[in-house]
Amino acid sequence: MTSVEVQKKSQTTGVEAGHDSRRGSSQSASPFSILFDTPSFPRDQLQRDLPECFVDLNLDQIVDAVAAEWAAYDIKPFFYTPLNRVDAIGYRHAIFKDLEDAILFERVRWFAQAMNGVREHLARSDKLYYTHHKQAWFLCGVEIYCEAIKRFLNDLSQLELKSRGFQAFRKYLSNYVASPHFTSLVQETGALRAGLSKVRYSILVKDNGFTVDHYHSETDYSTEIEETFEKFKQGAVKDYRVSYRLTPDMNHIEAKVLEFVAQSNPELFTRLDHYRIKYADFIDQTIAAFNHEIHFYIAYLTHIAKLKRATGLRFCYPHLTASSKEVYDYDGFDLALAHKLAQQQSPIVCNDFYLKGRERIIVVSGPNQGGKTTFARTFGQLHYLASIGCPVPGREALLFLCDQLFTHFERREKVENLRGKLEDDLLRIRTLFQWATPRSIIVMNEIFSSTTLQDEIFLGRSVMEKMLKLDLLGVWVTFVDELSTFSEQTVSMVSTIVPENPALRTFKIERRPADGLAYAMAIVEKYRLTYEHVKKRIEWKS
Repeated sequence: MTSVEVQKKSQTTGVEAGHDSRRGSSQSASPFSILFDTPSFPRDQLQRDLPECFVDLNLDQIVDAVAAEWAAYDIKPFFYTPLNRVDAIGYRHAIFKDLEDAILFERVRWFAQAMNGVREHLARSDKLYYTHHKQAWFLCGVEIYCEAIKRFLNDLSQLELKSRGFQAFRKYLSNYVASPHFTSLVQETGALRAGLSKVRYSILVKDNGFTVDHYHSETDYSTEIEETFEKFKQGAVKDYRVSYRLTPDMNHIEAKVLEFVAQSNPELFTRLDHYRIKYADFIDQTIAAFNHEIHFYIAYLTHIAKLKRATGLRFCYPHLTASSKEVYDYDGFDLALAHKLAQQQSPIVCNDFYLKGRERIIVVSGPNQGGKTTFARTFGQLHYLASIGCPVPGREALLFLCDQLFTHFERREKVENLRGKLEDDLLRIRTLFQWATPRSIIVMNEIFSSTTLQDEIFLGRSVMEKMLKLDLLGVWVTFVDELSTFSEQTVSMVSTIVPENPALRTFKIERRPADGLAYAMAIVEKYRLTYEHVKKRIEWKS
């Protein structure tokens, strides 16, 4: 599938998962972002649609796996939106490195859980029916918020933070806690809670009605009565005590009791009414944005940590360049495939690649099912993950910061488009080159396979000429070995087999000249003439 990366603008649905857009500070724009090094980044430009290259490169599977546990936070758009500056990527690298400190990671996780508790209380408050009940849940939400802010600032103050992002957020949080808005919020919340905790009342139940009155220090005789009648207790008897429901809902009788209590304490409950109106937008916009954006880091680090524990695979922070096209990665692997194989407890094969000097295009050949497509996907995945500032598979990497990542993978014919496979390939290639620039990367997998070898060579050479003329980087999986020696800008890599048993694949891709057998092997396998196929037919007939 040809991938033409055209950024599509779409409005985000809020700065925090499940966060009511009515809530947030009065600031018109957040002065800080833990995700973008320039706070002025327009969040309405986040890519919300799946980039076209994702399916070919299995990046959709990676993002789905990473975000699976964090669906409520709507973090996928962060993975869909690549960065275009090396400095912006370095900003994220530093934050990732800070979060590798287990203490900081747990403190951030705790804060996120506390903020989730705030959101749940506010959501519950909005859904409840009775006014005073709604106010109680709102007050509890504010209490959780205030305590979480103060504790998180204390936690951050005790840690050595090296990233510019965390240092800036700590400073912002410190200023916020000292601000008149937050100070007033804490004081009024505490005063209301203290006032409500002192409310005492009596309920007199008579016949089918009840009366609510002020508490007049009536004596509670419950203990004396139990002790008096204890001596008359004979064996097991029916328990007539009523168990209270452990639910947030309130029935009409409880609501009526609370209404009478409010009428008996008009000054306190009037303050509670004004409090909820005054602080309806109490959540600070910048802090809410932090809680949303930090899950980009939490989700990715959690995902790769599981993979590291299960497999011992390594990840690194790649060096990024927007000028030099000399790239490399050592011990790299397909992250989507590694996730699947780790669940199956199957071995994972790592591969290296490098391009130096004027080398631009890696041409991968070799037998089918030998890991060629996986290698091509790895090349694309590495460069895309690097472009969003994530650690990448491998022990060391130098990668190119491209402007667009294109893919052209073989796909089945679609009857509805009334085009043949070759025509479809050509149209997609033409569209690709209309958008490609010298700063683009192209990953192609077995194109023009529907035609003859002679035509495939002719078309392949034409496409290669355009790619080299643009001087872009790319990987091309093909059975046409001639393309690997097209010019000094092309590099040959070959999927290998076990020498003693050619039917077994090693899944290692080595940098060496093509052996000229790739196309022959493809024909043999297509017509089921391999040693294994022939052997099975002989055994069946005998």
